[in-house]
Amino acid sequence: MLSKKTKYGLKAMAHLARQESNKPVLIGQISETEVIPKKFLEAILLDLKKLGFVNSKQGKGGGYYLAREPKDISLASLIRVLEGPIALLPCVSKNYYEKCDDCPNEGVCTLNKVMVELRDSTLEILENKSLESLK
Repeated sequence: MLSKKTKYGLKAMAHLARQESNKPVLIGQISETEVIPKKFLEAILLDLKKLGFVNSKQGKGGGYYLAREPKDISLASLIRVLEGPIALLPCVSKNYYEKCDDCPNEGVCTLNKVMVELRDSTLEILENKSLESLK
């Protein structure tokens, strides 16, 4: 399951994607509309800003807005930065590969092949769906 951080991050990004002409939105408005705790949302948006997914504007008319077009932000990229690896086992992760401690040989592992197939199917969907699809 997705963590609350990832779920809230996706909801906030979808909210920003629905805005007219990339108009900045106050954290309070996103928090209230999407039912996300404000303090938690502040931390999520700061992380997304550091990673180049959103920008912010201070002062009157300020708030957060998308740094790129919604069609150019894949769901896979958002989930990776908010949640971490998409693969269910470290030995099948494309970006965060680690050998499993309890597996002497991945080539004969009974879980590895199924988990690779699951990862590939999941990535096929998430890499081909953009933030645009959540609008």
